[in-house]
Amino acid sequence: MTFYEKLQTKNVAFGVIGLGYVGLPLAVEAAKAGFKVTGIEIDPEKVKKVNEGQNYIGDVADADLKQVVTDGYLTATTDFSAIKELEYVSICVPTPLNKLRDPDMSFISSAMQEITRYLHKDLVVILESTTYPGTTREYMLPYLEETGLKVGKDFFLAFSPERVDPGNPVYHTKNTPKVIGGITKECTKHAMAVYKQIFDQMVPVASAEAAEMAKLLENTFRMINIGMVNELAIICDRLGVDVWEVIEAAGTKPFGFMKFFPGPGLGGHCIPIDPHYLSWKMRTLNYKTRFIELAAEVNTSMPEYVIESVIEGLNYHKKAINGSKILLLGMAYKKDIDDLRESPAIDIYNILVDKGAEVIYHDPHCPLFKLDGAGYVESAPLTTDLLKEMDCVVITTDHTAVDYQKVVDHAKLVIDTRNATKGLKNTAEKVLRLGYKGGLNA
Repeated sequence: MTFYEKLQTKNVAFGVIGLGYVGLPLAVEAAKAGFKVTGIEIDPEKVKKVNEGQNYIGDVADADLKQVVTDGYLTATTDFSAIKELEYVSICVPTPLNKLRDPDMSFISSAMQEITRYLHKDLVVILESTTYPGTTREYMLPYLEETGLKVGKDFFLAFSPERVDPGNPVYHTKNTPKVIGGITKECTKHAMAVYKQIFDQMVPVASAEAAEMAKLLENTFRMINIGMVNELAIICDRLGVDVWEVIEAAGTKPFGFMKFFPGPGLGGHCIPIDPHYLSWKMRTLNYKTRFIELAAEVNTSMPEYVIESVIEGLNYHKKAINGSKILLLGMAYKKDIDDLRESPAIDIYNILVDKGAEVIYHDPHCPLFKLDGAGYVESAPLTTDLLKEMDCVVITTDHTAVDYQKVVDHAKLVIDTRNATKGLKNTAEKVLRLGYKGGLNA
């Protein structure tokens, strides 16, 4: 049976390396499309949960995972030798930055060592992890060609960037258009052959580099525009103008303007990280990415700006930050999700603790988070008594489940970094909003 004949009957073994925020949703969608999927994961606890049908990713429906596991379409293992039986393998491992903001390629390197070990003829390898332009060709391809097999003939290599937006109620793994670019035309063709049966829309591009760059453009665009509007918030604060009103007014223009909103800083797995891959790559080519670096500087300074607002609000009440009781509302990096990666709320928490504040947090989606050192901090119940006890409440994430009118009614002071108190009663003399302190007259 030829490859394409096997494809028509879904008799193609599909593998996913890394069962996290990207890998598990992909594995489930491939299984729902009728492919037999093997998830390869180094964390035995995740493997155990998947094989028991226990979900741990918010963007995966519990029923979907249980169904594909029960029906035998998805299994998980820690054994990379499973690659020997696969025809497709998608790499969905983390690609963090190190302390110098340079790409940490250790997870991709480990995955490539295992794939090279079990590489066989006609295997299709697709990288989904976001990284710098040139990774697929310059970093991954040499691993595979060490075996003596030839790309585009004996095996096929492509890049298809993940576009996961945690908590998005409309766009999920399946219905988000999927960009893909291979090392050769045959690589693109083979990669698309299965992916077009999993995803609603495919967007082929001419090369792996074009696909890599498209992903970085998406998130660099957002990072720079968020940096601009964060700076605008500081400008409006100095001018005594309400930045939120300004943005809404500008947003009425039906052309040539796109609304971005300020906040306490950048969080998540993409926007704070991805542009630095591009900066790093361009440094190797003796080019300085000035827009990216300036936007990053503004965005990373926002937690300190929030602290300044806390200090100003406490001063208004003749309180020092040292010894004050402060409640953070929300630790996740954005509303209605449980993702803590790169969350600015954690930076704000640590700064407040360093300044001597007694800090408590409430987050209905994150029952605990790990401290930089050792141990965990648990979410406190959001009670009226707790709100009355606090010297200051900082809204760091605008979760829908929080009753913000209750917060305003019972708190002494509220620092609103998300405009969550817009339109509520009793905000005058009590609420400072990011970008418009208004002398505590919001």
